[in-house]
Amino acid sequence: MSETRRKIMRVLDGETLTPPPVWLMRQAGRYLPEYRETRAKAGSFLDLCYSPDHAVEVTLQPIRRYGFDAAILFSDILVVPDAMKRNVRFAEGHGPEMDPIDETGIAGLDGEGVVDYLQPVLETVKRLRNELPSETTLLGFCGAPWTVATYMIAGHGTPDQAPARLFAYKHPRAFEHLLMLLADVSADYLVAQIDAGADAVQIFDSWAGVLGEREFEAFAIRPVARMIASIRARRPQARIIAFAKGAGYLLKTYRQKTGADAIGLDWSVPLAFAAELQKDGPVQGNLDPMRVVAGGRSLEEGIDDILQALGNGPLIFNLGHGITPQADPENVRLLVERVRATGAV
Repeated sequence: MSETRRKIMRVLDGETLTPPPVWLMRQAGRYLPEYRETRAKAGSFLDLCYSPDHAVEVTLQPIRRYGFDAAILFSDILVVPDAMKRNVRFAEGHGPEMDPIDETGIAGLDGEGVVDYLQPVLETVKRLRNELPSETTLLGFCGAPWTVATYMIAGHGTPDQAPARLFAYKHPRAFEHLLMLLADVSADYLVAQIDAGADAVQIFDSWAGVLGEREFEAFAIRPVARMIASIRARRPQARIIAFAKGAGYLLKTYRQKTGADAIGLDWSVPLAFAAELQKDGPVQGNLDPMRVVAGGRSLEEGIDDILQALGNGPLIFNLGHGITPQADPENVRLLVERVRATGAV
């Protein structure tokens, strides 16, 4: 295989690289002063997501600083329900909000026009592929149907997503319809990102960890498997990372049942279990973001433990969730340097 092929794409094809490629979830974010400056210019958070000029700029900022092996499109998982006319808004200090949906609202949902509505995001992808260094992988993404549905049902995030779980039990047909509609629309959106220039895509199921075994199969696996099958039917060479945060032991069959090329691991996944999962293909993760805040020996030990456990197999080094606003940019620099200097310990 050509040495010039982007490193993350090589790992997604099953190669083991030493040192492993590295990028961080939320690497473009509030911990960077240049991000905060651009964010202030953009207006609202959604204005930032829908402005190709601003979205390209903030996506490139961490690449300029750290030379990560991947840039991930700057956007948000909730642009899909926004495109479905759910009145998404981001209030400072309150997180995302939207008009909550009920059975009648679900029956009236229309997936038509979603990709057209999201053309500004796709324009950002096109510009990024032209502006990024040739060796840098460009990742697109979307939210998994379960996670997006939880916000649509409650109208906001809740600690254990009880409103969505209760709705699913009381109105199973309506909830299944919502999940499958989101799966189809999201697959179309990811295909459009790939066509616009994304090398690979990631599906974020940030609330998978609140589901029981039966529910995980129905709400997390089936819709994501439907998405991946739809994408592959149209773009057979697509490379897809699936990240089911908090899924724990249920990750054992997640790759096989969804068809994902790689699975993302949160920081609670034991490294011995992660090594077992890696026998079936690439894994991504899984440093605790708080170690980046702490810095020093805590950061070094966390990095070394992951490299020792997973560095001899196909690994994309990442955090176990997004980098936090209180992280010191200097600690991020030290993280990248240590991964690249140490390799497989």
